[in-house]
Amino acid sequence: MHPVATAGVWRRFVMTLEMIRFEHSVFALPFALTGAALAWRAVGYPMEGLAGRIGWIVAAMVGARSAAMAFNRVLDGSIDARNPRTRGRHIPAGLLSARFAWAFIAASAGLFVLAAAMLNPLCLKLSPVALAVVLFYSWTKRFTSSSHLVLGFALGIAPAAAWIAVTGSLEPGILWLTAAVTLWTAGFDIIYSCQDYEFDRGAGLHSIPAKLGIARALTVARVFHVAMVVCLGALAVSFEAGRLAWSGIVVTAALLAWEHRLVRAGDLSKVDAAFFAMNGWVSIMFFVFWAADVLSGQGGR
Repeated sequence: MHPVATAGVWRRFVMTLEMIRFEHSVFALPFALTGAALAWRAVGYPMEGLAGRIGWIVAAMVGARSAAMAFNRVLDGSIDARNPRTRGRHIPAGLLSARFAWAFIAASAGLFVLAAAMLNPLCLKLSPVALAVVLFYSWTKRFTSSSHLVLGFALGIAPAAAWIAVTGSLEPGILWLTAAVTLWTAGFDIIYSCQDYEFDRGAGLHSIPAKLGIARALTVARVFHVAMVVCLGALAVSFEAGRLAWSGIVVTAALLAWEHRLVRAGDLSKVDAAFFAMNGWVSIMFFVFWAADVLSGQGGR
C-alpha cells in the first residue's frame, strides 16, 4: 500500500477510536472480567481453554461497546452539532461520515455476534437481546429522564453475560453485580450530564439534571452510588467472598466518595476528573481485589 494511503487509513483508524472513546472500555470490562472470575471459581478453576474464553469475552465486550458508541454518535449527530460542548465531535465536524460510521457499527456488531457464537449456544441466542439493549439507550434521552439507568443497565449486563460465557447458564447471585454496575454507571452519567444542563433544557432533551436541577441531580447520583456499595455487599455475601473482596468494596466506596468531593453544583470544573479518572480507578481496583480474592481460594461457594 502506498505510504500516503497507509497514513490515511491509520488516521481514520485513530479517529474511529477517538469517536467511540475506546479508552472508556475500561469502565465496564473489569466488571465483566470479575463476573468471569467468579464463574471460573464456581466451575472448579478449569485451565483448559480459559485463555481463549477470556479472549472471546473481551472481543464481545469491545464489539458491543464499539457498536453502541458509534450508533450513539450517528443518532446524535444533529444534536451534537448544536451543542457547543460536542460540536467538535467527529461526525458533526465532518471528520468521519455517517456512512463510514454505519459500516463500523455493522462490523462491530458482527464481531460481537461472532464472539458470542464462539463462547456457547446460550450466548449466541442472547446476543440480539444484548445488542438491542446497548443500542436502545441512544434513543432514551429523547423521551425519559431515566436514560441514565438504561445506560447503566447496558453496562450492567456485562458481568452476567460473562458468567453465562463461562458456565453456559445464569446464576441469580451475579445479578447483584449487574445491579451494582447499573447504579454506578447511572450515577456517574448523571454527574457527566450536569455539563449539558442548559443545553438539554433548551433542546427538550431528558436527563436527571434537566428535570431536577444540578444540585438535586448530584444528590441522586450520591444515592445511586451508596446503593451500588450496598449491592456489592450483597454480592459478597451471596458468593461468600473473602477479606480481599470486602477490601475491594471498601476501596470502591472510598473512590466514589472522593469522586463526589470533586464536583459541586456551583463548580463543575472537575467533572472530567470525576468522570474519566475516578471511574476508571473504581472498575480497575474492584477487579484487582476480587480477582485476587478468587485466586487466593479464601472465599467462594
